[in-house]
Amino acid sequence: MLSPKRQKFRKMQKGRMKGVSQRGHRLSNGMFGIKSLQSKFITSRQIEAARIAATRYMKREGQLWIKIFPDKPITKKPLEVRMGKGKGAPEYFVAVVKPGRIMFEVAGVDIDTAKEALRLAAQKLPVKTKFIIANDYELV
Repeated sequence: MLSPKRQKFRKMQKGRMKGVSQRGHRLSNGMFGIKSLQSKFITSRQIEAARIAATRYMKREGQLWIKIFPDKPITKKPLEVRMGKGKGAPEYFVAVVKPGRIMFEVAGVDIDTAKEALRLAAQKLPVKTKFIIANDYELV
């Protein structure tokens, strides 16, 4: 058992990304989506780059949902600052993504357009992904 002083410091750590995603592992809005196969931090800039790539390919037809949100601040101390003096200022925000998490969903376009748009979006992300299709989608 850790002493109360050690427990205080333990709570301030970054945390571990163990296991698979407990929430957000099913399609909820669209017919197609990309699912994460790895656990990583995804920055707000990477999410925005993926969104732009997908919407640009779809030529603003159909609809795109972003199912992750960067709500974890990552802090950093300025360069050439000595140790101590507290925690650094927030530098950027990240979304914690675990395996099985659906990151983007698409509806209103055909399967080929959705597959290519989500492929382009997945190239902007630092995780391996998988293209998924809803169970109630009929292949013609």
